[in-house]
Amino acid sequence: MTSIFDDPAAFSDEALDGFVAANRAYVARVDGGVIRSTEMDAGQVALVIGGGSGHYPAFAGLVGTGLAAAAACGNLFASPAAGQVYRVAKAAQLGGGVLLCFGNYAGDVLHFGQAQQRLNAAGIETRTVVVSDDIASAPIDRLDQRRGIAGDLTVFKVAGAAAEAGLPLGEVERLAIRTNYRTRSLGVAFAGCTLPGASEPLFTVPEGKMSLGLGIHGEPGISEHDLPSASELAQLLVDKLLQDKPDDAGTRVVPILNGLGTVKYDELFLLYGKIEKLLIAAGLDVVEPECGELVTSLDMSGLSLTLLWLDQEIAGFWAAPADSPAYRKGNLTARAQRDTRQLSEAAEAAEQGTEDAIRVGHLAVQALETVRAVVVEHEDALGKLDAIAGDGDHGIGMRRGADAAADAACAAAGTGVRNILTRAGEAWSEKAGGTSGALWGTAVIAAGNALGNKDSYTSADAAAGVEAFAMAVTELGRAELGDKTMVDALLPFARSFRSELDGGADAAHALTKAAQAATEAAGNTAELSPKKGRARPLAAKSLGHPDPGAVSFGLIAEGVAATFESEVTETGASL
Repeated sequence: MTSIFDDPAAFSDEALDGFVAANRAYVARVDGGVIRSTEMDAGQVALVIGGGSGHYPAFAGLVGTGLAAAAACGNLFASPAAGQVYRVAKAAQLGGGVLLCFGNYAGDVLHFGQAQQRLNAAGIETRTVVVSDDIASAPIDRLDQRRGIAGDLTVFKVAGAAAEAGLPLGEVERLAIRTNYRTRSLGVAFAGCTLPGASEPLFTVPEGKMSLGLGIHGEPGISEHDLPSASELAQLLVDKLLQDKPDDAGTRVVPILNGLGTVKYDELFLLYGKIEKLLIAAGLDVVEPECGELVTSLDMSGLSLTLLWLDQEIAGFWAAPADSPAYRKGNLTARAQRDTRQLSEAAEAAEQGTEDAIRVGHLAVQALETVRAVVVEHEDALGKLDAIAGDGDHGIGMRRGADAAADAACAAAGTGVRNILTRAGEAWSEKAGGTSGALWGTAVIAAGNALGNKDSYTSADAAAGVEAFAMAVTELGRAELGDKTMVDALLPFARSFRSELDGGADAAHALTKAAQAATEAAGNTAELSPKKGRARPLAAKSLGHPDPGAVSFGLIAEGVAATFESEVTETGASL
């Protein structure tokens, strides 16, 4: 259990501040993460890595010479927001382009993808390589659907060395892709991890059992097994990884035995000795292994084994020197410190709005305060529902987002609805991170843009706002009805709202009917098997339980509908 903190909600930011204070010779703080505090060559490719906090030394600990130029750092187990990634990458780039590199999780893919679009639009050539090394999360014929776990290190190391050597962006990208293809990992857990301030771990493992195929965000494994001996565990990990090796693997392999939080060095060394013997017995040449804590998961009791299958080209970059707070190899000439004080962007001026846009903006503030109240009320229940087949953070993620959005809306009160919803959506995305943060943040902004800054508003504008919200979610998340996601409640909501308006109902009545449709549809997701997100590898556990994203959307829709109905009854207000 994590015991040292003041405010659990501020844990990741305060930990990052302390990390920078302890490592100023390597890194400097920027909005959204950290960058190298040492000089880089003009025109050098900037490798920007990142993901949720709680995994040290990934990701901030791998920023330094021969490794990453910067790391975007999200909340605990939640992706950094697109705006954070954009600002970190913009501060780190030196004219040679940016390579974004991160684990294959839905929230990271969404946020980093949006940041890539913004960077390219700003004239900074940016490409992405997603790490997908976890063999437990998808079969070998669907490598692109696998999660990224401790194999992050191999891809970051090779790409960082290539960038340090002065290779152009296309070559750095190619080497990162090749390294990812030649990397395989498998993890086990003996107990789950506990978020700061939480009373229970995200998942539990029965006494005398081991969970195979865990994720690094507190996701449980895909199967449970009797607790093995060290020799049996070594055999299990090696056998499964050798069965999954690349077609052109060769015989040279880098083993990386990684502790996830509470399995410490003596145990890891004991297990590694057995693993090396098995690899040698299989006719393999063991090259420059690593054994220690490289990608953790707070206080999770578990470990993972990664195998990187070397070729001649990759071997040189794996062996190249590196110097970062958490990973050092070989000898490097010391780099001078650089001035990082002028890397923050100025805030944009607020759009004031027309008289009617300000009136509708007040309704938006009320709606977001209701969203906050609903999420606070149901935070624990949503987290427990998510823990059945996910990582259990849906409640806390929604709480962070809703709190930030409501605070931003209140701060912008008195301006137009577009400005209020834009600020609220950006805040939601920034603070919540993860998939829900990306979807809700983008959708709230889209609704604001649809409502615009008009001289007057009608129910048709309400319909446009709802449709823009729904379209943003479906386009960004690429989910369809039946995938067991938020979309399964959202689309029935949007269709019902439009149908009621077309039938002559006012916006408040239409909203009430649409909320009922969303709640009913959310309940029906219990019969579906998930096809997206972290629940997909644990589909059997999800059956019989509704989707947390759909449930939270239904609850929010019901709450907002009740607020608007009360507002109409008391004041006669309308859109």
